[in-house]
Amino acid sequence: MKIKEPTARRRKGRPLSFDRDVALNQAMLLFWQHGYEATSLNDLTTALGVTPSSIYTVFGDKKGLFLAAVERYVSGGPVTSQGIIDGAATARDAAWGLLQAAAIGSSGADTPAGCLLASSAISCSDAASEVKETLAGMRRGIEAMLEQRIAKAIASGELPGSADANALAGHVMAVIQGISTLARDGAPREKLLRVAATAMQAWPGREGADAADH
Repeated sequence: MKIKEPTARRRKGRPLSFDRDVALNQAMLLFWQHGYEATSLNDLTTALGVTPSSIYTVFGDKKGLFLAAVERYVSGGPVTSQGIIDGAATARDAAWGLLQAAAIGSSGADTPAGCLLASSAISCSDAASEVKETLAGMRRGIEAMLEQRIAKAIASGELPGSADANALAGHVMAVIQGISTLARDGAPREKLLRVAATAMQAWPGREGADAADH
């Protein structure tokens, strides 16, 4: 769908309209690569080929554009975190699926290294505290979904009663954060996948049985 600026706010020599989906994708890549605060409004308007008024009209402000880009990031791929967790046969498969997706998603050939949720607003000033908290809330939401899946696995006997659902979910999220950092430091996908597989060695097996290997 084409989003057009109000006639009174158009500027000579600038595009009269832009494709919202294309703009969101370009903005997502910029925020992903440089982070929220390091990506200026001028960077965005230059890359998107639009005026600041276009961004204000469609997204409200830079923060609105960022949050829309994040929503595109978390929901625009073929598999979401919730889809991985809900579709997993076991809690172990859910954890492994998240780690594997993090390793692959952080090392794409055509996208910036690392995870947008993990790195784009980790270090922000007080002025961007709302953005930082929004991303933290998304990460906590993923962790909560995984913890709930693990708790069900403990209750059903899939995992031993001694297993700590809260700690296991936190462990997975901590490794995902680490995978993103390693990727941004230049680690190749093969190493990231080995890190993910090594992390799964801490996963508890059934009572009296060894955990299946991945």
